[in-house]
Amino acid sequence: MAGDHTMGMAATKLQPPSSPTRLVDRTRLDVVLDRGVDEGIPLLLVSAPAGSGKSTLVASWALRSSRPVAWLQIEDSDSDPARFWSSLVAAIGRCRPELAAAVGPMVIGSQGDDRVVVPAFVNELVDAEPLIVVLDDYHLIDSADVHRGLERLIDLCPAQLTLVLATRVDPPFRLGRMRVRHRLAEIRAEQLRFAANEASALLGAAGSALSEQRLNDLCSRTEGWAAGLVLAGLSLEQAADPDRFVDAFRGDDQLVVSYLSDELLDTLGAGDRLRLLETAVLDNMTGSLVDAVTGSSDGATWLADIANRNQLVVRLDTTGVWFRYHHLLRDLLLLEAQRSLPARLTELHGRAAGWFASHGDHEHAIVHCFAAGDVPGAVTLMRSVGPNLLGLGQVRKLRAFLEQIGPAGANDAACALGWGWCEYLASQFVAAQRWVDVALDVAPPGFDPVIATPLRINVALGSGDVASALELARRVSADEDLWKRPSELANAVGGAYAWAGLADEARAALAIAIARSKTEERLTANVLALIYLAIAEADQGDIDAAGTTAAEAISTAESFGIAAYHGVAPAFAIRARTTTDADHARSDIGHALLLARRASTDLGLAYVLTTCGDTLLDLGDDAGAALVREARSRIDRCVDPGIAGRYLRRTESRHQVHQVPSANANGHVEQLTERELAVLRYLPTKMSQRDISAELYVSLNTVKTHCGAIFRKLAVSDRQSAVQAARDLHLL
Repeated sequence: MAGDHTMGMAATKLQPPSSPTRLVDRTRLDVVLDRGVDEGIPLLLVSAPAGSGKSTLVASWALRSSRPVAWLQIEDSDSDPARFWSSLVAAIGRCRPELAAAVGPMVIGSQGDDRVVVPAFVNELVDAEPLIVVLDDYHLIDSADVHRGLERLIDLCPAQLTLVLATRVDPPFRLGRMRVRHRLAEIRAEQLRFAANEASALLGAAGSALSEQRLNDLCSRTEGWAAGLVLAGLSLEQAADPDRFVDAFRGDDQLVVSYLSDELLDTLGAGDRLRLLETAVLDNMTGSLVDAVTGSSDGATWLADIANRNQLVVRLDTTGVWFRYHHLLRDLLLLEAQRSLPARLTELHGRAAGWFASHGDHEHAIVHCFAAGDVPGAVTLMRSVGPNLLGLGQVRKLRAFLEQIGPAGANDAACALGWGWCEYLASQFVAAQRWVDVALDVAPPGFDPVIATPLRINVALGSGDVASALELARRVSADEDLWKRPSELANAVGGAYAWAGLADEARAALAIAIARSKTEERLTANVLALIYLAIAEADQGDIDAAGTTAAEAISTAESFGIAAYHGVAPAFAIRARTTTDADHARSDIGHALLLARRASTDLGLAYVLTTCGDTLLDLGDDAGAALVREARSRIDRCVDPGIAGRYLRRTESRHQVHQVPSANANGHVEQLTERELAVLRYLPTKMSQRDISAELYVSLNTVKTHCGAIFRKLAVSDRQSAVQAARDLHLL
């Protein structure tokens, strides 16, 4: 039953509300919308203040349309780009499931990047059947990224697609340009005003009792405002003298306030009045939710009854299960509840949170927890909400929730890890490591530290510290249960082995990562596993395998919509390095450099710069030398760059960009003494030579002497080179 309730509520977001009891035929406005569709105008804008009848007009028109209509009821949370585009995909998927299947993964993989999503939409729609997409309450969107993406979709969309926006305020699009280009049709407040004949139909029996003059007077006083006429009709049904009522009736916004206080609330029975105020805390309502919040047992019957009696209570489905208050009514009910029930609002939100949590809708539950001031409850819910938002690419929403939790998040391991992922994805590795440390410090007894390991490895690699990442990877591998863990762990472990030059270990972990990421539908993890595998194969000199795997990573990234993600840059660089077509190589190099410079780590960027520079120099292009020098500036900032540092040194030597001694490639080195091996084990760490001397209880000069011997025997000239050479020789 829980799933049914949750699914039912979600479905109301993707279908137009049911028609009101008295639906007025507004053919003159239907004609405007029909003409826009017939003429292939991409944007039909219905813009007017609250209570103007926008949603009712568009919903009734959509229900009569001969073309398929996808409906999306916008909510506050849809301002997150990943959430908005995912919701739009879900709406369109009810009419075009094949489009949802193709574009949905791209939305998640790109975190709602309109540069990825919009072209995908256009490509899928260009040969499709005609489709109308309605976005109701678009004024709730306050994201510049969403506005930009939707305007771009309007600019590029094929003639088969018509977008209908119902909004209280104009969207921040370049509407003037759209008008000039005949890309926009509009219905505004003055057109939505009810004429006398329409008002009579809206008022029903109460309107029939009025003379034509009185009806005209009422329309004049309300300026044809739909909400005003509806409220007037409710009062007229009880008015002893209709003519006197019309004379005294005001049609401005104050009407609503006075109606609620003097007419609606005061004339209701005490039980109905209280229940209206109590349920004002809810966006949408169903019977069992009303019962849970108000302590009643007849919520379903009560909702159906008030919807029959009041057109400001809107049915959200044809089965009469889900309802909502008209926005005007709810806003004013909330004001009255804050005035008359202030001490109970926390309790009401808490009950709503409990209902949603018990029905598996943790995201709505956490919103009510925040409204109730229940930060501990929100923290508990974040243990499921946080990973889910990360998996859906909704990082902005995750960050917003964590910001609302505030300082309490520093006392919870799940919240701290959530913050760590947010900072890591923003390339703030120091901050990410700080949150990892916090998470481990506050973790309760029984907390599985492996949960934090994917983030710990990724932060270490992001900071250019392959040694720390490798140490963590080896600990996980020792448990021999990687195949039971989420794909992101196998992916991180495989990445650490790949950057450390341990190809066999990398292949084993990445095979698990690829298999599990497909099962779990973790799109980015799947692509990154292929990229790490290509890096390991390239390092082993298996050019054919590296090129094939890199090409597979790119094609997979394109199908998932994350080909513009900076983490894909190494795949383009490797494909350029392994192709025999010079033109294709140059094209891939350009793409790899463009992506890598967006947000790549020092380690990743240095690898891409080296690979591209090496390839260009082999093609006789001296521009490659500048890339190799840039790679050196990046590598020198890494504690332990692993194979990226070794590859750079070999490239510098081979192309004589710098004359750097290379490690002994044949594996025959002079045997290191036991004390030299002891010093060697500390070289992958961040410890200085003075720190190492203190740790080993020897003098600083002794450590310096041992380091000199290590460098000579391994045929290297610096600490980073010594670490990777020792790793290649299995000394580390």
